Amino acid sequence: MVQYMDKNSGFNMWNANKNATQKKSPMSGFLWWMFLFIIAWWAIGAIMNPQKAVDNSADVVISEDISDVPTHTIKSDKINATVQGLRISNVELMDFAKNPDSLEKVVLLGADDNFIETGLLATGTTAPLATTIWEKQVDGSMIWSNPDNVKFVRNISTDGYLITVTDVIQNNSGKDIAIAPYVRMIKNNGMKSASGVSTGAISYVNTDIEELNWEQIDKKSYAYSTQTGFTGFADQYWESVASINTPDQTIRVKKSGDNYVTDTAAAAVQIPNGTEKKLITNIFVGPRDQTVLNSIETKISGIADTINYGWFWFLARPMLWVLNGINHVVMNYGVAIIIMTILLRLMMWPLTRKSYTSMAAMQKMQPEMQRIQKLYANDKMRLQMEMMKLYQTHKTSPMSGCLPMLIQIPIFFALYKALLVSVQMRNAHFLWISDLSVMDPYFILPIFMGLTMWLQQYLQSAKKSSAPANDVVAQTQKMMNWMPLLFTIMFAWMPAGLVLYWTVSNIFGIIQMQLIKKQSK
Repeated sequence: MVQYMDKNSGFNMWNANKNATQKKSPMSGFLWWMFLFIIAWWAIGAIMNPQKAVDNSADVVISEDISDVPTHTIKSDKINATVQGLRISNVELMDFAKNPDSLEKVVLLGADDNFIETGLLATGTTAPLATTIWEKQVDGSMIWSNPDNVKFVRNISTDGYLITVTDVIQNNSGKDIAIAPYVRMIKNNGMKSASGVSTGAISYVNTDIEELNWEQIDKKSYAYSTQTGFTGFADQYWESVASINTPDQTIRVKKSGDNYVTDTAAAAVQIPNGTEKKLITNIFVGPRDQTVLNSIETKISGIADTINYGWFWFLARPMLWVLNGINHVVMNYGVAIIIMTILLRLMMWPLTRKSYTSMAAMQKMQPEMQRIQKLYANDKMRLQMEMMKLYQTHKTSPMSGCLPMLIQIPIFFALYKALLVSVQMRNAHFLWISDLSVMDPYFILPIFMGLTMWLQQYLQSAKKSSAPANDVVAQTQKMMNWMPLLFTIMFAWMPAGLVLYWTVSNIFGIIQMQLIKKQSK
């Protein structure tokens, strides 16, 4: 990026001319634009994050004594989980290790008092509780009958990361009853939001995704009304959500004691005497992998939209898809990032070439620009007209050199978001780096990136103009001399994969600049 910010760039030439006609401090202009940016940021945040309904209901009871309830295990090719009556916990993800050097798997809902409870609320009779001891059948189903001769049959099946709880209620009580299904999920306290990634409670309400970070839940409780939806919790790489296939639901999110709680309850279903009803609850406990979530969409509507790719999602999603595709071929995400960076820079080659050509033209124009500025210093209108003629004569524009930089900004932020939310990037190694999704522990890559940035700036400004620099250009040049150091410090704590992208982009830019200069000669 530094080549587009050099003192000979079109932007700085235009800025110098602008300041020559306006006696304003460069700092005042900077502060004005910062003020507008902050106001716009606040306004967008207010629009994109409307106020949620506050729930003031009492805390729920979490720590029932269920030690007498027998446990059993449910399995699929992706998970192992523990079932204890109404509750599911200790979900072991078979495809994901805690770290590259460990055989121990990632476990969700594995802490004390962490679980998903799928239960029933009864009107006109009694329903099984968390402490209820079910009768386990040979086929794996669980049966419990209450004193009113209402029989509850529960079957829990697994398919990949999806757990389906099917309840069949047979009413032989001699009277009509009503049953309302509910789900509640408990997450232990002490959760922290990941930088740049939305983590906390996540709900699907009336076709919209509602996200609440841990700090928001600490301050107050929330409640939503929706026809259908789901609720759960999401971390940087994992999420656990539950959806009831019954309409007219109320979703709540709150802090209860030392735990975070989210629950959803549907409207009661009438079950006349002598009939039976089937109620289904789908639970997803697994990675935040877009391909996986897309496959679950038919069972849990809206789950494919739970990954927040940021403002530039339209770039982040295809970039992540390309990155994963390249990795399937080269089998290393570091190499995949290098290849994708080169492909992106090749796509921008025509624009970059035009930028270099424009900067060369601007450099040749500089003596004439300064002559015009001095000649018409007291006639702003004439000065602007002469400057426009000069641009037309040299067939260039003061902003043409900035176009590649402007294009790289959304690419940078899109890749930053893609690397943060990509579960495939977790534990992805490259050379001395064991995880490309976190910072380089030895700061080798950020330092190398800073050196390539300095070299790029040095080569770009190596051929200095013989014309004296005005105050604005001189001030800009002094600021630019510090940019490699500032970027090195800033990138030191960014994901190593992003620093790798920027470093390769700098190296490609240096080679490209030398090739274009050679061709121009």
